[in-house]
Amino acid sequence: MYNWFECKVRYEKMLESGMQKMVTEPYLVDAWSFTEAEARITHEITPYMSGEFSISDIKRVKYAESFFNDQGDRYYKMRLYFITLDEKSGTEKKTAVNMLVQASTLKEAVEIIETEMDKSMVDYTIASATETAIMDVYPYSAQVREEKEEKEDTAESA
Repeated sequence: MYNWFECKVRYEKMLESGMQKMVTEPYLVDAWSFTEAEARITHEITPYMSGEFSISDIKRVKYAESFFNDQGDRYYKMRLYFITLDEKSGTEKKTAVNMLVQASTLKEAVEIIETEMDKSMVDYTIASATETAIMDVYPYSAQVREEKEEKEDTAESA
């Protein structure tokens, strides 16, 4: 499971007209803490920045699931309602969850969610689908995540 932090990076961007403009762009980082999120985003974006930059904001964001598509160049926030039946009262209960989807178009993002949700037995409805301003996402690889969890387990048992 990912532990996402949205990090806003402020830097001078060269526009197509040749002018430089200060911009703030959001990036998503998988990290264990705010401190690690700042270190990871600094490490990840340093090779792509030619001048100075600063991390202007870091906030925790919750995504129940994330679906990545290498052909997609945009990130969409999908809000779904899981529908369950309350046996005691006999009423429907809706539980809201957010999911992150990488896709080229909104239509493709909806198709990805529908394909993935068809694999489950959960009744759901799509409440909203919005394109985010997120420029890039930096998840841990499965191997790095396992190594970090092993280190934590070792530290806790010592």
